[in-house]
Amino acid sequence: MGNWIKYAQWEESQKEIDRTRSIYERALDVDHRNVGIWLKYAEMEMKNRQVNHARNIWDRAITILPRANQFWYKYTYMEEMLGNVAGARQVFERWMEWEPEEQPWFTYVKFELRYKEFDRVRNIYERLILVHPIIKNWIKYANFEDHNSFSSNARSVYERAIEFFGEDNMDENLFVSFAKFEERQKEFERSRVIYKYALEHIPKEHAQNLFKNYTILEKKYGDREGIEDVIVSKRKFQYEEEVKANPNNYDSWFDYLRLVESDNNEEVIRDVYERAIANVPPTPDKRLWRRYIYLWINYALYEELEAKDMERTRQVYKACIDLIPHKKFTFAKIWLLYAQFEVRQKELQAARKALGFAIGKCPKDKIFKGYIELELQLREFDRCRILYEKFLEFHPENCTTWMKYAELESILGDEVRARALYELAINQAKLDMPEMLWKAYIDFEIEQEEYNRTRDLYHRLLERTQHVKVWISFSQFELSLGTTEAVLECRKIYEKANKSLRHSDEKEERLMLLESWKDFEDEYGDLETQEKIRKEMPKRVKKRRKIETEDGSDAGWEEYYDYIFPTDEANQPSLKLLALAKRWKKDQTDKPKNEEEDEDDQ
Repeated sequence: MGNWIKYAQWEESQKEIDRTRSIYERALDVDHRNVGIWLKYAEMEMKNRQVNHARNIWDRAITILPRANQFWYKYTYMEEMLGNVAGARQVFERWMEWEPEEQPWFTYVKFELRYKEFDRVRNIYERLILVHPIIKNWIKYANFEDHNSFSSNARSVYERAIEFFGEDNMDENLFVSFAKFEERQKEFERSRVIYKYALEHIPKEHAQNLFKNYTILEKKYGDREGIEDVIVSKRKFQYEEEVKANPNNYDSWFDYLRLVESDNNEEVIRDVYERAIANVPPTPDKRLWRRYIYLWINYALYEELEAKDMERTRQVYKACIDLIPHKKFTFAKIWLLYAQFEVRQKELQAARKALGFAIGKCPKDKIFKGYIELELQLREFDRCRILYEKFLEFHPENCTTWMKYAELESILGDEVRARALYELAINQAKLDMPEMLWKAYIDFEIEQEEYNRTRDLYHRLLERTQHVKVWISFSQFELSLGTTEAVLECRKIYEKANKSLRHSDEKEERLMLLESWKDFEDEYGDLETQEKIRKEMPKRVKKRRKIETEDGSDAGWEEYYDYIFPTDEANQPSLKLLALAKRWKKDQTDKPKNEEEDEDDQ
């Protein structure tokens, strides 16, 4: 069809309208259901001011393809632009006979509203709510009547809608809209009655928006204290039903408690808290206890912050701690909150006793960290040292703890202790993040300007691992010293690293080293050293390898990139073969050029 359209457009550009028309007609004979052809055909006629022809095309199009909305939209738009309102209305009426989806009806409504034909709009809405009887359309109908000051008609529409849908198909949006309409008419009692009727007949889980708007209405125009009591009572009843149905649904308890706390009735609040915490999870599974434990936390915070009853707060914390099965799991948050509460009451001994008991009974990283943080704030550094030692006895592979302990000693100015801690740490048999520990130790020695010790550390680290990043870091350290021999030392490290990594299977790491070395030589080297590193750089070649599945069957071939290093003796034959292949290809390319030159000379 694209060629037909291009042909027709070319003829149109030549002002051959009859020929263009003939081409479009023949195209429609080929495919009369092609929407694009009809649109281009009609647009051509309109562009050339052939209005009657365009009408004829639109009539044929909507007759053949009545479900193609584009034709109807274009047709009505053309008639309206020509000022033929009656013709446009006639087209809309023909369209509505097909009972299209909702948007065409709303387009028809907007058309009539532009000419202030309210009776016609009303008639369209009456037909719309029969063809598409959904609540949204009833509300739009009522809004039309309301916006055009036909209040009695709007009220009638709402009443008909409620009667139409009955009690089995009630929707909160309809009642909210009806009530807001009555509110705009200053009929507050009517609005209140509508809300109450809806709340009695619509299930609570489907009436959240309804309840919210009812509350807003009452806060604006009703007796505030009375209506809030009614609302709170209804919500309390709802939450009571939920917690009775499932006592271990802690989210319902949280909502219920949030509601009763707004009343500021201490007896009621405490009663609900006591009932909530009585629902202990049925099994000692920490996953089930995670939400439950926050009931205790909220209870304690309420007693401390709202009720101001410190003794009762202490009792809540102790009861919670006694209830948790610490042999299977514990919650560091409870221990820390209890200790922080005691600190606020200036009972440091009680706080330390609680945290010490926690460490002895159920040691956890968070408890240790919290206890150490407390002692640091109190500037009790000797206690911090003791706690760090206990922490490391409990979890010696935790590199962060070693680093924090050493950092503390460094801050206190005891470099010898800090260095001894680092030495103990790196000699541990098992560590969770050894690379971070070594980096911290090296940074410590650099900060102390102990450059010989730093070099020694790098050498010891390289005995354990030959990772390329260690070599690069070592070279950058030497370069950062800024001495006269720094460049030579840095180059020596690069050379040693290259020699070490030459036998490694990780070619990407060796490439990373050479690229770092090249950047160094580009900045600090001379032509000789730059040429030397350039010769060291590998060639990137594409290779193929066979793929095998887990069961050993053949899965085909895959391509991958490999690096061939010139200095590797094992790669010399490959490099020689590669060089010969390149030379042969160059000779093949140069040969035809030489023959052409010979022919020109003759």
